[in-house]
Amino acid sequence: MSAPRADSGRAVILAGGKGTRLGPFTTILPKPLLPVGDRAIVEIIIEQLRERGFTRLTLAVGYLSHLIAAVIGDGSAYGVEVDYHLEHSPLGTAGALAGVADLDEPFLMMNGDVITTLDYGELMRAHARSGNALTVATQVRTATIDFGVLQLADSGGNGDGTTETVVGYIEKPHRDYVVSMGVYVLDPSLLRLIDDGAYLDFPDLVLRALAAGERVGSYRYDGLWLDIGRHEDYERAIAEFSQMDGLLGA
Repeated sequence: MSAPRADSGRAVILAGGKGTRLGPFTTILPKPLLPVGDRAIVEIIIEQLRERGFTRLTLAVGYLSHLIAAVIGDGSAYGVEVDYHLEHSPLGTAGALAGVADLDEPFLMMNGDVITTLDYGELMRAHARSGNALTVATQVRTATIDFGVLQLADSGGNGDGTTETVVGYIEKPHRDYVVSMGVYVLDPSLLRLIDDGAYLDFPDLVLRALAAGERVGSYRYDGLWLDIGRHEDYERAIAEFSQMDGLLGA
């Protein structure tokens, strides 16, 4: 594994998905161009990356890519250098990396629908200190089951009308999970695990890295994080934009 650099200014933004969860908005605009206040999501991301020292950006695009290119251009309006990697067919959330040129240093990769106050520069520095091949930005989210859950004794019931013994009852139980924020730092050595032109989602890349004996780490972050691919998160971003704009620092 090559030595990570904390000052690497390279980032890949995944902006090729159809955003089906946000229909019907995304039948007209690609998800990264959906507005939050007076800026598109991807513009907020680019400005945040620039402020943290990321000046060479690759947008992995597919669906309605011409609209993204028309808005962002070569990045000069944002003080960065932008190039594009076009997916002619969907390659998943990791497959596109095999076709991105010059990924020869540790680099940041992120989904193009993330609104967060995460310090991307500090994430890179933490990755450099850790010796990880892959670092995943994570956050704790609580999942709640909106039902009363019965705890049953092992009585062998099979649902054929027989009764089973209830030994406990939990009303709307919840559990905390550590989830991916859709922001990562990767060592270029991991690219060997991705087949050129083949579909690969990021969870599968993580599993391949673990199987190959690579070190994978979690970087916990407790601040603002919205997944704009979710209707509720997008609606929150729009509703709270006036105070959020200052927090985002762009």
